[in-house]
Amino acid sequence: MIKTLLVLVALLQFVQAGTLGIHEELGQKVPLDLKFINEENKEVTLGELMDNKPTLLTLNYFKCAGICTPQLNDLAKMLTRVHLAENSDYKVISVSFAEHESYKLAAAKRKNILASMTRAYVADAWHFVIGENNSSMELSKSIGFTFKTVVSPAGDIGYTHAAVLVVLSSKGKIIRYMDGIEQLPADITMAIQEAKKGIVGQSIPKNSPYCFTEKPQGDEYFDEGGKLWAVFTLFVLAGLLFYLIKTTKRKNNNS
Repeated sequence: MIKTLLVLVALLQFVQAGTLGIHEELGQKVPLDLKFINEENKEVTLGELMDNKPTLLTLNYFKCAGICTPQLNDLAKMLTRVHLAENSDYKVISVSFAEHESYKLAAAKRKNILASMTRAYVADAWHFVIGENNSSMELSKSIGFTFKTVVSPAGDIGYTHAAVLVVLSSKGKIIRYMDGIEQLPADITMAIQEAKKGIVGQSIPKNSPYCFTEKPQGDEYFDEGGKLWAVFTLFVLAGLLFYLIKTTKRKNNNS
């Protein structure tokens, strides 16, 4: 019985871990024929956006008030310090996984991010796109990016998701995952050089922040799924503790 409960707890933890976050698909290829809508409301494929160049890929939603904007701002700041030629040595693509967002929002987000950069940056090197016919979801699945849709009482749609920068080779092979918001220019440079050679690099584990749904009454962020999971786990552990105490008392009475 004890072993059964322990196995149950372990399995439940595994299932919970498998619902959100990044599940690496190193060495696998993303589908280059996926179609997206760019900032000019034109249909383009992922392959066309990459233009046969190593690519830095982010998945965001452009209205995100949590980690997406800090991630993109930090990426812009970091790319100004990378001693490589954007648009020649590499491309950058930021994809909205929120299917309801518009190309106008993507264009506005791109304009703001590029304007924040402290040096002249080739605009065509970094594109902000939205999904077409569920292409964002297909891309998310191919790189192991999972998220949860959350609808507030007011009907606003938000998402619980992690922050990650995915490095692709020119042929779409997943070379490296770079978790979190802050990246180092040296790490990005090395990852792009590896991508040029098609070398799959070992990802560096790092605490990755999550964007949670915002409470309507305040600034605190929370994860409803995490709360439910915590309560359920406590019930399982309480049951296990009760069983152990009861079994121990029975053994003591029989001895």
